[in-house]
Amino acid sequence: MNLKGNTVLITGGASGIGLALAQRFRQAGSEVIAVGRREDKLREAQAQLPGLHIKVCDVADTAERVALLAWVQQAFPRLNMLVNNAGIQRRVQLTEPEEWEAQRQELLINVEAPVHLSTLFVPHLREQQTPCIINVTSGLAFAPMAAVPIYSATKAAMHSFTLSLRQQLAATSVRVVEIVPPAVNTDLGGPGLHTFGVPVDDFADSVMQRLAAGEEEVGYGTSEEIRRASREQLDAHFKMNNR
Repeated sequence: MNLKGNTVLITGGASGIGLALAQRFRQAGSEVIAVGRREDKLREAQAQLPGLHIKVCDVADTAERVALLAWVQQAFPRLNMLVNNAGIQRRVQLTEPEEWEAQRQELLINVEAPVHLSTLFVPHLREQQTPCIINVTSGLAFAPMAAVPIYSATKAAMHSFTLSLRQQLAATSVRVVEIVPPAVNTDLGGPGLHTFGVPVDDFADSVMQRLAAGEEEVGYGTSEEIRRASREQLDAHFKMNNR
């Protein structure tokens, strides 16, 4: 993959992994649009990364996703990369009653939004040079953590969807790539919950090197082990995740 000369849209691009990828695509010589729900966070990201384009959009909303494509086609007609990175992670006790809307939001943002955005953008991407869809999943797609059951399930769904999307687009010019993070030191799920994770800069540097090398499924550290594991090894990782 050529990291230079692209126009890249990154959902959840104002912080964490999304912002780290945005920084590196900019450094490589690509235009980047960061998409997020909160304008203040997007402005903060823009201040950190001069030249970053921003767009307020709640990807959980169907109409806003449709409007996002229309805006891209008008403002950035050469956009050739979609990075489905936005996600939320909630700790949920399935045995305790909870309002369904909270769980539904996790499904909307983590599964419905990237699936819909991918299908919305495919016709546009097929008209571009070197088009690509990148889905950010998780090592928990392969060996879930029961404390975050919905998040783990959504990432498993996105891994499956990515395989099918890649197969269906195999005869086209659109590449489909999956990034499989381990625990990364970001504010996913809330500040301080992932301080044990790998440094986001180390993770992003490795990912970009492997994207440049043309890999279609990219892990790091423990997630690299997990994505290539046997069933017996996955069972062992599941036990470790749920000690």
